[in-house]
Amino acid sequence: MADLEATIRGVEEQLWKAQLSGDVAVLDDLIADDLLFTGLAGSLETKAADLQQHRSGALKITKLDPVEFHVRAIPGGAITSVKMDAAAIIAGKLTSAILRYTRVWISEGGRWQIAGGHMSIVG
Repeated sequence: MADLEATIRGVEEQLWKAQLSGDVAVLDDLIADDLLFTGLAGSLETKAADLQQHRSGALKITKLDPVEFHVRAIPGGAITSVKMDAAAIIAGKLTSAILRYTRVWISEGGRWQIAGGHMSIVG
């Protein structure tokens, strides 16, 4: 379990760095094409929409500081729960919150990708 936890922490950190820098190529690699992700408003978000927000500059994540990090192994992957102190500029407006992310990571051919997830404001 320790090896899986370190691996998943590593891909999560890659994701955070790519989100902070707006690195669409890395995000494209880490997010499954058929992603199922529930956003803050309860809407189903797609990989294409997420990448476009980063590409266009409509979303600029400025802070991602993990407060808690948990991993649970599942067949073929892992589930993470991360409590994050986050901030972003969304459509020109600065916003910040404590968020809880749940992500489902899958491994296919040694490549880790996010297959699903959910994001909520916790404080």
